[in-house]
Parts: sequence; C-alpha cells; structure tokens
Amino acid sequence: MSAKIREALTDQLGALFECKPHRGFVRVRTPFLYPDGGLIDVFVRMRGGHFEVTDLGEALGWLRLQTTPAQRSPKQRRLLQDVCMTLGVELFEGQLFLRGDDLAQLSDGVLRIGQAVVRISDLWFTTRTRSVESVTDEVADYLQERRIPFERAVKLAGRSGRDWTVDFQTRTERSSALVSVLTTGSRAGARRVAEHVIAEWHDLSPMRVGPQALRFISLFDDTADVWSEEDFKLVESISDIGQWSRPDEFVSMLTSAA
Repeated sequence: MSAKIREALTDQLGALFECKPHRGFVRVRTPFLYPDGGLIDVFVRMRGGHFEVTDLGEALGWLRLQTTPAQRSPKQRRLLQDVCMTLGVELFEGQLFLRGDDLAQLSDGVLRIGQAVVRISDLWFTTRTRSVESVTDEVADYLQERRIPFERAVKLAGRSGRDWTVDFQTRTERSSALVSVLTTGSRAGARRVAEHVIAEWHDLSPMRVGPQALRFISLFDDTADVWSEEDFKLVESISDIGQWSRPDEFVSMLTSAA
C-alpha cells in the first residue's frame, strides 16, 4: 500500500517532494522550510479505505523547542485555531491531521498540511516581537474581542497628589475596574514591578470605596517564568490577582460584582 501512495505522490507532486517509508507511513520531505531552515516533513498512510495526512506533531514540537507552551499568548492560540480553520486541518493531541477518500486529492492534503506547518512555525515570530507588540496591546485586543468597554492609559490622581497612569479602566454591567498589567522579562525586575504596582494601588485606594467603587485588578504576565510566590502575595494584599495565561478567568473578574 505504501508503494501505491508513493506512486500517487510522485505523479502528483514531482521530484521536489521526496517519499520514503517511515514506521508505517510514507514520509514526504517537502521543499517547505521551518524558520530556522529545517525541511518540513509530512506523513501519509492508508487506513480503513481512506488516506490520512499528518505532521506527527512536529509543528508544535518545533514551536515548543523555541519557547514553551506557557509562553503562547491567547492571541497566538487564536492564530493557531485560525490556521487550522483556514486550511481545513484538524488539530488533535498535538498533531495536524486530515483525511480523504480520493487518492487524486492526496497531493492537496500534503500541501495543506505542509502550509499549516509553515504558518504555525511562524507563530515563533509573534513571541520574538513581544517587545514590539506589548502585552498591554494583547490585552486590549482581547478586551475588544470580548466586547468589554475600556479606556486605556487612564491618568488618575492619588491621595498623595501624584498622578498615576493605569493601563486600563473597564466598565461592565455589574462593575467597573482598574487594571494594571505587570510584565517584565527578568526575575531581577519582577520585584520592582510588583512594588511599583503596590504603591500605585495604595495611593489610589480611596477609589475602592463608596457608591462608585472601582475594583483593582493586577494582571500578571505569567507567560514568562519570572514571578515568585512572594510577588503574587504582596500584590494580592491590595488588589485582585489575574494571570494572563488564564484570560477567561480575567474576564470573569471584570464582569462579576466586586
């Protein structure tokens, strides 16, 4: 059966795609490249009267070696879903996958999986350019997507007379909130960021009381492993805590009563 697959692929794709047996599959070495220059492989087999095309998890495996799963932002996860939907590819247990019944469509399946691998590996660039597209930009995008009204970079006067710029002020049916985003690329800077936010919330604390009380939320960018348990506990003493790796929980905090 693998000989039949190899013959069909050779006829349909030509010499640029090299086919060889590989552990029950036919490995198709494509001319597509990972960002580091490595060649992309796609794997094909016949099963139950139809063909299956997969990357055997190599796309997400490659991406994981460049970063870590926890470093994928919500925006990156949405992009991953968009790639699969656009190319008609299924993501199951970390593998890109599609199936078909007509061998005449086999080459199209190989090309679609190969293109999906290319586009997913390109998510690496969204991690590399986090300094350009800041975490607060990602939060703003997410709030817009969830249709939560917000104002960005709000200037407020504290009881000391000092002006503070808070990253977001949100307003929902049940509550309004001030949100400060804590982000840094180093453990050395983490404590300073936490202490700055503590000072900010302390100076603005009169806004937490009264009929128009505002909820204080400190949103940690925990996609980088720089925060200690003590950092969380310090900030938790004066505000609610959110984690950017759990955006749905963050939204629940914004939409629930204080």
